[in-house]
Amino acid sequence: MKLRTALIIAALASAGPAMAQSAPPSLNQPAQHAPGTPAQPGQTSDAAKLEKLDPAKEAAIRHLLDLTEISKMGDNIQAGLTQQVQQGVGRALQQDQVPKFMATFKERFAAAAPSAPVTDATVHVYAKHFTSEDIAGLTKFYESALGQKLVKEMPAVVRESQEAGMQIDGKAAMTVLRGMTDDYPVLKQMLPPDPNAKPDAAPAASGDSGAAPTPAPAPRATPATPATPAPQQ
Repeated sequence: MKLRTALIIAALASAGPAMAQSAPPSLNQPAQHAPGTPAQPGQTSDAAKLEKLDPAKEAAIRHLLDLTEISKMGDNIQAGLTQQVQQGVGRALQQDQVPKFMATFKERFAAAAPSAPVTDATVHVYAKHFTSEDIAGLTKFYESALGQKLVKEMPAVVRESQEAGMQIDGKAAMTVLRGMTDDYPVLKQMLPPDPNAKPDAAPAASGDSGAAPTPAPAPRATPATPATPAPQQ
């Protein structure tokens, strides 16, 4: 079961960059259309349209991607997926087999999923969403000192914000789940102990527990009746 899970993770991890590395079709290739549907005259796909980039705009976008370090996206994705694969197979294989497995995987994965096609695809995404004037304005900002500070600090800002959000929402989710345990008792076995739960009251000590019995209260003294004076002779 563990090995099958690890292999599934590895397959999914490899599929992502494999799809990302597919370069946009060349202008010389025919436009794609749905199977079984005849292509209409003059019909072109979105991918083919994205190929018609102005060289100046493309160069400007690539410069912007370098400034923002988004051009490293392919390498970052590859590193993240490699880590996921290592975690998956690390739970399935013998520990002495993991280093050799990962060395082979990294070598083949790097060859199968180079980072350049990811950058190429990103260029077309930027070209789709931003005009040349937009790219020029963004470039001017990211070339400034503030823009470069944003590039350097944003990874930490995003990471710390996500951690804070996970803690806040995680506590809320745990509270909701604990409130559902009466309807779904199985949750009691799944959830960790509630650190805020009040401890149960200690049971009262029984008579044979060895504790000294509480002495009975002493009876109240009855006041003496005053003597009736004898009648005078």
